[in-house]
Amino acid sequence: MAEIPKKILARQKEITNDFLKIIDQNLADVLSGKSENIYEIRDVAELMHIHPRHLSNTIKLVTGHSPCSFFENKILDIAKQNLRDNKMRIAEIAQLLTYDPSNFTKFFKRFSGMTPKQYREMHLGKYDIVTI
Repeated sequence: MAEIPKKILARQKEITNDFLKIIDQNLADVLSGKSENIYEIRDVAELMHIHPRHLSNTIKLVTGHSPCSFFENKILDIAKQNLRDNKMRIAEIAQLLTYDPSNFTKFFKRFSGMTPKQYREMHLGKYDIVTI
């Protein structure tokens, strides 16, 4: 197998770094109220002036993870922090992250293994784990 030229490897890393910066900024804008929408892959690709498939393939090649996993992990981290802070209702956290409460609960449970309420109660010491 032929070795990949350094110039191409450098460009792949540049695309990955730009992608991560853009999604971080987008999430910061959503949280501050400057934006109402979390970007999709095609939105980021458009900002970067590359094809969405090329962006997805490059991110996967460089990191070993799909671009969606970065969004999901960052959103989950923000949700967990807000749930631990206990300053907002779960529905408000969902709305902040551009979800309706039902879909937020499904998203959260899928990626954390528990509902937002269970997570909050566990971190506030109100959730007893039943042992057999």
